Amino acid sequence: MKNHSTRIMMPLVVLTLMLLPVAQVGAEDDPIDKALAACEPEIESFCSQVTPGEGRLLACFAAHEDKISGQCEWAVYEAIDALESFANAIGYLVDSCWEDAMEHCAQVEMGEGRVATCLLENQEKVTPECQKAMTDVELEVVDD
Repeated sequence: MKNHSTRIMMPLVVLTLMLLPVAQVGAEDDPIDKALAACEPEIESFCSQVTPGEGRLLACFAAHEDKISGQCEWAVYEAIDALESFANAIGYLVDSCWEDAMEHCAQVEMGEGRVATCLLENQEKVTPECQKAMTDVELEVVDD
């Protein structure tokens, strides 16, 4: 991994980890799980004493960048791309649906997709801009 990519990865991963409970991504599609699986040898060899979270694994990878396999590095880059797309979709949805969320879902506790579910339940009542954003990002209720 290059030093400049680590500076980009850290904020993206932290942002995404804050937003992931909203998304409820399926395990087979979870880019973080895929990267962890691809980087398992590196985690075991170089970062086994690192407590995951808050970018600590990425910092460990950066400290051992000359020993990180191409498979692991590629999986991390794919995860960054997927997480960046996810963050962009969330930003677009928030920008487009903020007023609707405040009007129709203000009483809903944030997290675990509850506000998104509320917006979907009120889809006929929200503005056309919000409806378009929900369609564009393919917002849907995901059951556990």
